[in-house]
Amino acid sequence: MFGLFKKKQVTYFSEEEKQLIVQAIQKAEQRTSGEVRIYIESHCRFMDPLMRAAEVFHVLKMTETTARNGVLVYVAMKDRQLAVYGDEGIHAKVGNAFWNMQVQKMLEHFNKNNYAQGIAQIILEIGEALFTHFPYDGKTDKNELPDEIVFGK
Repeated sequence: MFGLFKKKQVTYFSEEEKQLIVQAIQKAEQRTSGEVRIYIESHCRFMDPLMRAAEVFHVLKMTETTARNGVLVYVAMKDRQLAVYGDEGIHAKVGNAFWNMQVQKMLEHFNKNNYAQGIAQIILEIGEALFTHFPYDGKTDKNELPDEIVFGK
């Protein structure tokens, strides 16, 4: 009976778009020890989406990668806010300018309502940066974090 009052989770992407994003994650991670995760929610709880991305990064335990080279792409769909947050290992290599450039590129896609394509493209570009600084080693590397999209509220 109380199930009638449960709020239905909003779906922002079709199954094909979800698959596009997950495939981009898997392709990006094939050539690097780095890890990429995507977190999508309706509203950002903070004024600054980077603060929210940092919070989500820690909740998802992304600091537990061996080389500290995890990257989170955070999007609050209804608030139209987004951020890219990299752990200390990759951040030390690429710096704020790289993350800001990725956000700007995503915004260009989002302004054309190309959300899934924008996210997938940025994942691939982040994958290239991770490959440059943390190339894949078949003897020691493993997939340390899940590849699926995480949907918040």
